[in-house]
Amino acid sequence: MNSEWSHARDRLVNAITSLGFPAEFGHTIASYLGSPKAIDRMTAYLQYVKPGKEELVVDEMLAIRAEIDAWRDKKASEKANAKYNELLNCGLDVEEQ
Repeated sequence: MNSEWSHARDRLVNAITSLGFPAEFGHTIASYLGSPKAIDRMTAYLQYVKPGKEELVVDEMLAIRAEIDAWRDKKASEKANAKYNELLNCGLDVEEQ
């Protein structure tokens, strides 16, 4: 798993530097995105769009991160809702005295 992350990060840094941005910028973006899939998505954007300004790169990074956060929030909400429905259907597991 760690090598998958480092390979994704290296591909992102290469894409960033090929556009003329510093490698440190790529490392910062990779650490903010936090997962190989998100990093690969960012790399694909860089290779396809070839943005000329750092602001465009940061905007896309923030958009990817917002989608990830929204997905995690949705999954947490679904899990909480399932537990609540289970509680409604089964009741509390408390013995009557």
